[in-house]
Amino acid sequence: QPGVIRPGPPGGEGERERERIRGSILKFADALARQVHVGTCTRALSMHTHTFTDSHIYKLHIGRHNVCTSTDSYVFGVESFSTSVAYRLFVLMHACTHLFILTSDLLCSTRVLLSIMYLMVETIRLQTEDDRPEWRAAREAFKTELGSPLYNGEPFALLLFTMVTKFCSMNAPHFPMKKVLLLLWKTILFTMGGFEELQEMKVRGRERLSLPPLPEDSIKVVRSMRAASPPASAMELIEQQQQAKRGRRSRRPLVKQDSLDTYNERDPFKNDDARDEEEDGEEADSGIEGEVDPLDRDVIIQPPPPPPPLRPPTERASLPKGLPWAPKVREKDIEHFLETSRNKFIGFTLGNDTETLVGLPRPIHESVKTLKQHKYVSIAEMQIKREGELQQCPMTLVSDIALLKLLLAAAPTSKAKTDSINILADVLPEEMPITVLQSMKLGIDVNRHKEIIVKAISALLLLLLKHLKLNHIYQFEIVSQHLVFANCIPLILKFFNQNIMSYISAKNSICVLDFPHCVVHEMPELTAESLEAGDSNQFCWRNLFSCINLLRILNKLTKWKHSRTMMLVVFKSAPILKRALKVKQAMMQLYVLKLLKIQTKYLGRQWRKSNMKTMSAIYQKVRHRLNDDWAYGNDIDARPWDFQAEECALRESIEKFNSRRYDKNQNGEFAPVDNCLQSVLGQRVELPEDFHYSYEMWLEREVFSQPIQWEGLLQQAQ
Repeated sequence: QPGVIRPGPPGGEGERERERIRGSILKFADALARQVHVGTCTRALSMHTHTFTDSHIYKLHIGRHNVCTSTDSYVFGVESFSTSVAYRLFVLMHACTHLFILTSDLLCSTRVLLSIMYLMVETIRLQTEDDRPEWRAAREAFKTELGSPLYNGEPFALLLFTMVTKFCSMNAPHFPMKKVLLLLWKTILFTMGGFEELQEMKVRGRERLSLPPLPEDSIKVVRSMRAASPPASAMELIEQQQQAKRGRRSRRPLVKQDSLDTYNERDPFKNDDARDEEEDGEEADSGIEGEVDPLDRDVIIQPPPPPPPLRPPTERASLPKGLPWAPKVREKDIEHFLETSRNKFIGFTLGNDTETLVGLPRPIHESVKTLKQHKYVSIAEMQIKREGELQQCPMTLVSDIALLKLLLAAAPTSKAKTDSINILADVLPEEMPITVLQSMKLGIDVNRHKEIIVKAISALLLLLLKHLKLNHIYQFEIVSQHLVFANCIPLILKFFNQNIMSYISAKNSICVLDFPHCVVHEMPELTAESLEAGDSNQFCWRNLFSCINLLRILNKLTKWKHSRTMMLVVFKSAPILKRALKVKQAMMQLYVLKLLKIQTKYLGRQWRKSNMKTMSAIYQKVRHRLNDDWAYGNDIDARPWDFQAEECALRESIEKFNSRRYDKNQNGEFAPVDNCLQSVLGQRVELPEDFHYSYEMWLEREVFSQPIQWEGLLQQAQ
């Protein structure tokens, strides 16, 4: 029986018990390719539902023990567990693609295998302090194996990308896409690394290029930032004006806007003396007539209660008093400043020379010295410079477009169309609900399904963009350009063009059905009242995570790109982003303010005048570029007729990069052409490996089942 492992104290299993567990896992894995219920038992073993206990912690420990043991069992084996699962998924994928009528066993097998792999990847990915040495070795071996080519010569993540593209091309509309996207995201997160690993890789890359260290750790700075009160809406301003006219306005003193005061938190940027001085100054200025922002009464999004730590807690950044970010200056900014100064004082320019200051007055010398003190050279600029000197990863761009199609289908503002992708195939029941309770439960499941898909896609795209940018800037640029051409910018703006507070505070979950509550406790009777009440959390952190990821993707696509910034202006993103500031979460507000900052100069003087609170928040929270006049509109580089040329020049640089790096035939333009029919037909064509698996099905469907008019062929030949 597959679930008869006796519970014991955590960490105290004997060698005989471990061997028995290992033997059970080996037996399940050997029969995995033949029986569906064996896969279900393996999933139960991974989810630790075989133990009879009411302790959440003990169940998590037993599940981690089982997963690590299953990985350890295959470290010394001939075929690894992930290879076995990948082979089975490969066979099922082609069966689902080429069969017109799918059996329930095939669909059930696919869902079970994806669940098993997701549980293994997510459990092994997280490290704990009490992990055994053999588990840590098995974790590294499992990580290397997932990133290496499997039996078909492709990594496991590429197999999942193929499933996504087949689903979006309607070749396999029955794939459980939510499970595929979650497994794809966690696989890339495990094999390539998350944001903290990216930061470490960035530091090592700068050391390798002999660049100065980063001025600060951006992850720690963002974690230490505090949320700001959002700007008041038009209706609230009208209400305040009406109250002032009626003489009902509050006479309370002008209180400095501080969102931390709502929960009596200490501002890390202020010391006690400064706080006392501010309080004295506020009492002295009590005669000034001030307004009270009605949105200050909103509740600030606070971090959830910390779970048991799986990794050592990170230290809170000790930020200096003042602005949180150190200013940066690009080499291009210094060149532009010197070009303007030389035209003004000398009458001619010296090109890209930033060292010669002859003929310029002393204040210009001091300005150049200050700019060079804050000069920041990124890895991307070094890579672009290197490619320019040489003058010379092909990406599967179909996958990017497929992910955007899924994101559009899962957007809460999208309307159902007849030709759209059906992402609810594995959620909707065969029979539609007839009672109110069943309808409410189905509605919660559908909304939760969409939210998880948005979360997986947003995290996956952001992770890929960050890794590509660190690997090489032109790999990042080609993916970014295809995302822009596939209307990614209006799609994200459409996502935020909704009641964002309602989306973030949505309660599309049923607590009693969540894991591990459903395993540990008895299932209570579900009622309409309990479903309507939802959980006790005030905010849905899944949706907040998705919103932050989408904002970061939008920032990466538009940074230093005037043409894409103008797309934000054309699509009227300013009011949409301004409404997103109502979410009192520091990280989300930071990326919203960044998007507003880059388009401020194009919005006009009247917009800046009527949104001074937003301008002040940008000044306080966003990093400054010393000679960036973002608050004004006299940018010389922002010329409408240069936008098309900017994208074309970028595309030309990308094509040169791909040609130099990946073109097998460098002189293909001058290669001779074979015009002989026999030699062309006699060439050996390399067929893909999956062609051998589906060749008989293809013959049956395309050749044998099709009627052939032999007489018509003979008449045409005569």
